[in-house]
Amino acid sequence: MADELLMRKTLEQLAKEDGRYGAGALRFVYEGLGYTARKVADQPPRLPVGDRSGDQPKHVSGPTLCEGLKKLALERWGRLAMLVLNNWGVRTTRDFGEIVYLMIERKWMSAQPTDSVDDFNDVFDFKTAFKEQFEF
Repeated sequence: MADELLMRKTLEQLAKEDGRYGAGALRFVYEGLGYTARKVADQPPRLPVGDRSGDQPKHVSGPTLCEGLKKLALERWGRLAMLVLNNWGVRTTRDFGEIVYLMIERKWMSAQPTDSVDDFNDVFDFKTAFKEQFEF
């Protein structure tokens, strides 16, 4: 609990210092990374017998993280997902990437040398993902 309070305070400070996104957006992306990693980890490994590389933590790519964040947002907020994200300043998947790289700079997350913030460009359209599926 104390660690969570410290993390929340630190993410709130980071959001305030950066000024582009609400603290809730940073918490959501941070939680969404764990959510997405668990979903990826739940998939059966496709490794040869005796290969222990599956014991390593799984890397989550930008597009995979975006899809995980979309699923988590829809689970949490349903038809209000776009409204909540927009309220925090998140309007595109590139915004998810900007948040990730902000947290990478502050050592909250890590990246592979081949990763780029551009991996988050146009992964999906917010209006299509969060709004149109609920229209009657």
